[in-house]
Amino acid sequence: MSAGASARTSVPVATAGRMCPADYTYAPRAFARAPDFVADTIYVVGGLYGNLAALDAFERLATREPQATLVFNGDFHWFDAEPAWFAAVERGVAPFRALRGNVETEIARSADIGAGCGCAYPETVDEGAVERSNAILAALRAGTPRAARARLSALPMHLVAQVGPLRIGIVHGDAQALAGWRFDAVYLDNPAHRPWLASVHAAAQIDVFASTHTCTAALRDFALEGGRLTIVNNGAAGMANFDGTAFGVITRIATTPSPHPSLYGLVRNGVFIDAVAVDFDLDAFLDRFLARWPRGTPAHESYSRRIVAGPGATLAQAAPR
Repeated sequence: MSAGASARTSVPVATAGRMCPADYTYAPRAFARAPDFVADTIYVVGGLYGNLAALDAFERLATREPQATLVFNGDFHWFDAEPAWFAAVERGVAPFRALRGNVETEIARSADIGAGCGCAYPETVDEGAVERSNAILAALRAGTPRAARARLSALPMHLVAQVGPLRIGIVHGDAQALAGWRFDAVYLDNPAHRPWLASVHAAAQIDVFASTHTCTAALRDFALEGGRLTIVNNGAAGMANFDGTAFGVITRIATTPSPHPSLYGLVRNGVFIDAVAVDFDLDAFLDRFLARWPRGTPAHESYSRRIVAGPGATLAQAAPR
């Protein structure tokens, strides 16, 4: 998860909040397996960050397609460092498929291994932002019930789905690590990284990867030597993704056109891949956020501006090139 960094391609150093724990990693060939599920429609909800107003808005969207499979791909907890709030998020997510993000992984640990928030922030992220994220995670971990820790630790790090003719890899970070940053727009737009994408595509046998960790929305489609690879990062379902906006973004992948307006998207082999806005009750979310994270607290300093006015990114930057 990002507190709003811009360049993100440096290798993280081994300090709390920057290290990528060994148990976060997996080989791309882990995706070359039979699908975990088959669906005509998938909603991928990454980075809810404890926003119950966004959860309510998303559930209203989903009522238009009751047959859809809903997947929360990590970091559904974050701001909810308060018992009743945390419990409400747990109840809201529990009925659906879910992955654990770095937040869920670190609050589920029985002992602190020194990973801090588990964000694996690159060196380009300001140290103050890293320290604040570590402090938020510590507050969240302190109130996590034992039963919730057990449930969260049992969640997978990735899933494989079949939608029409396409194989979908659902991750929190990237194709090699739970907190990997290589599905961030800055990385994806650098031609020097095409060989890595080609090697991942060949090993994983995946057509589309759906991600979220870097908190920056992007949809990219690559014609690689071994075939076509699509990467979609929804950014954040529970926070603004573009300057001058306050709505969250989720990913819809389906064999039919979206019943909701598409912010941007593409069609591949008869499968529609769209970014869909989640227009939640901003005042309700702000009331809850400010009650727990007033001015002067780590979350307020890192996220209050983004929540009300968006980060330094535009919708055009997220849309396919």
